[in-house]
Amino acid sequence: QVQLVESGGGLVQAGASLRLSCAASGLTFSIYVMGWFRQAPGKEREFVATISRSGTTTYCTDSVKDRFTISRDNTKNTVYLQMNSLKPEDTADYYCAAALTSGVTSAATKPNTYRYWGQGTQVTVSS
Repeated sequence: QVQLVESGGGLVQAGASLRLSCAASGLTFSIYVMGWFRQAPGKEREFVATISRSGTTTYCTDSVKDRFTISRDNTKNTVYLQMNSLKPEDTADYYCAAALTSGVTSAATKPNTYRYWGQGTQVTVSS
């Protein structure tokens, strides 16, 4: 049984930092491309960041690329999202996901590419 469990969300003020973690179990973690998505109230789920199986290649959406960093530790079956300089517009539920895809390509930015999803962790940034 595959499980992705996110943690690290919370309520912070603008300018603060948070690190989200996603612990995976029940799958061979190192063969999956991992991604982070977010969904704000009343909006569609949107891509945030993705990382290759080895962790050597990453890609973040433009709105966060200078503030967020995705990383992974294949020895711990965990993917991280370091979020700095948080803004109120970053408020959303954040989800990690796992995909069997070739790598960090345009497909890795699409929710439909991902096979497994976590339950989400809430991030609220106050102004």
